[in-house]
This record gives sequence, C-alpha cells and structure tokens, in this order.
Amino acid sequence: MQRAGLVRSGTGSEDNLEKDMARYQHVEHTFEPVYDIHSKVLVLGTFPSVKSREQNFYYGHPQNRFWKVLAHLTKEPLPGTTEEKKALLLKHQIAVWDVIQSCDIIGSSDSSIRNVVPADIPGILKGSSIKSIFANGDKAYRLYQKYCRDAAGMEAVKLPSTSPANAVFTLERLTEAWGILLPAGGEMQG
Repeated sequence: MQRAGLVRSGTGSEDNLEKDMARYQHVEHTFEPVYDIHSKVLVLGTFPSVKSREQNFYYGHPQNRFWKVLAHLTKEPLPGTTEEKKALLLKHQIAVWDVIQSCDIIGSSDSSIRNVVPADIPGILKGSSIKSIFANGDKAYRLYQKYCRDAAGMEAVKLPSTSPANAVFTLERLTEAWGILLPAGGEMQG
C-alpha cells in the first residue's frame, strides 16, 4: 500500500546497479610482460589484482598459489622478490602476461571485468620462442579465446586457476594439473 504523495524513484535492482556503476574503475595494466627470446611457454592471467597492482608485479596476492606451484614444478626455492620471480621465469623459459591491457573492473573481481582492451599477445610471440600458451583459469581462457586467439594464431590450454578463490584445488592438485607446463625434469631445454 502506497501513501499519497510518496513516489518510489526506482527498484532495488536499479539502486544496486547504480551502486555497482559507481564502484567500477577504468584501470590500465601498468607493468610489462616477463619474457625473453628464449621463452617457450606463455602463461596468461586475466588482469592484475589490486595486490598485484600495488606490488607492480604478477600474482602478488599472498594467497595466490602461482609462485608455489612454479617452485614445486621447477624444484626451485620459493621466490620472494620481484627479481627472484623474474629470474625463475626466465631460467625456465616461461613468459608471463595478462590477456587484458585495460578494462573497467570492481577491485580484483574478474567477474566484473568489462570494456576490455586486449594486450598485444602477437607482439610477445614475435619477440620470443613461445610454442605454447596456457591460461591461468577459466576467465583468462575465455577472454583469450574472445579477444586474442585469432590475432595470436595459437590455441591456449586452460589450466585451473591458482587464485585463492579456486579453493576446490589444493596445492597438490594444482601442481599436478600444471605439470604439463614443463617437460619432465622441470626445465625447458633450448
């Protein structure tokens, strides 16, 4: 029952939409891919999390298991600094980048990503020896398929996400699934 003189200006869902719109930020990817001419595999994430943007490097959230998985696979100590992480990647001929160069996003929520400008994946392929592309999770895979696959001319393999949001996968299960990244022995051969 409505009282005379009171008019509702919108529904709850319209109010929520307006609140969501206000939380979106347009964000640019601010750090470079890690690769060199010897890189043979490329691991693609979606877009840096808030923590990664704060640290200005990949997989910066302390609960993300990316670096733990790579340390297990390569039988290397867990890298702590950005320089140690870069050295680990390059030693094992692994390139790392993200599918998205810029987008509108709420915090670190991959599900909120919109207005995507894809990264220049063909550029990194031309400057390296990359033969395989791996997507870190379903969202990275779907974004690669939609925005980058045709330009890159390569298929990507979807791996389970190392994100803490993927709690279904233990570190052991992730490491097993990610084992296809490197050949037996844990180090790429030139």
